[in-house]
Amino acid sequence: MSVLIIAESENNTLKRNAAEVASYGVALAAKLNTYCAAIAFHATNATDLGQYGITKVTHSTNVPESFDSNVYANAIFAYALRNKVTHIILSSSANAKFLAPLLAAKLEAGYVPNVVALPKELSPLTVKRTAFTNKAFTHTQLLTACNIIGVGNNTFGVIENAVDCTVEEMDAENVTSNLEQVSIEKVVGKATIADADVVVSGGRGLKGPENWHLIEDLAEVLEAAMACSKPVSDMGWRSHDEHVGQTGKPVSTNLYIAIGISGAIQHLAGVNSSKVKVVINNDPEAPFFKAADYGVVGDAFEVVPELTKKLKAFKALG
Repeated sequence: MSVLIIAESENNTLKRNAAEVASYGVALAAKLNTYCAAIAFHATNATDLGQYGITKVTHSTNVPESFDSNVYANAIFAYALRNKVTHIILSSSANAKFLAPLLAAKLEAGYVPNVVALPKELSPLTVKRTAFTNKAFTHTQLLTACNIIGVGNNTFGVIENAVDCTVEEMDAENVTSNLEQVSIEKVVGKATIADADVVVSGGRGLKGPENWHLIEDLAEVLEAAMACSKPVSDMGWRSHDEHVGQTGKPVSTNLYIAIGISGAIQHLAGVNSSKVKVVINNDPEAPFFKAADYGVVGDAFEVVPELTKKLKAFKALG
């Protein structure tokens, strides 16, 4: 019996969610009275996982650097068989949700995504997960010999438990990819929606793309990622990769600030798991106010610049 975490990376660096997945895996291993190892691809800082209790990382660079779910699944499957892995822990990112079902099929394993806590019971393994677009929780039993758990983003938290960590290089097999990479455009120097602690999002209430500087200025002072509602991306004000909601990117962040967004049910479904939601809207009847933790009824063109100004002054105090 052993626990394996899948540590995701980007640009040769571990993603932020790797720390939370490692924290969960180490805690689960302690509960099972076994050990937790990690596997990572193209991560030059793999030893950083030692900060969260991982003593051994198996690392490989001979798989494609651009994510290919089939290739990655083959490499992890081979490792899991060799090391008799019984529990695999990964994130609930888009890549993880492509990868986990393939692993589940290969290992004849049960798979539960969006898990928010350590198992309530170990025999049978019973985990708590979100359901109905984060409006409820379910307790799901896994009855298979091997189990795969997808940890919900920003739910379990990060637990520091520094240990010495060693890295073992692995030559993965079956690494030929059938995908053709045409081009990759990467934003440099800005927080991404997936990794940000804070997301500032704008809607049609901003009246046009020429007013997006309100979002940019606030996001800059908060070191936040920028996002938008579906109508904004549909009208071409912002690119579709910034669209958050049920039909866009899900957001599970510490702070989500919605500016000029009324709060359609599809948008709320995609951001509902954020810990604190702040709404700025001039319509007191906007549906978003019912889901918000804090709300400001006012004109965004007056409220947002003043908020940005106050935050800059606060940060200047040190």
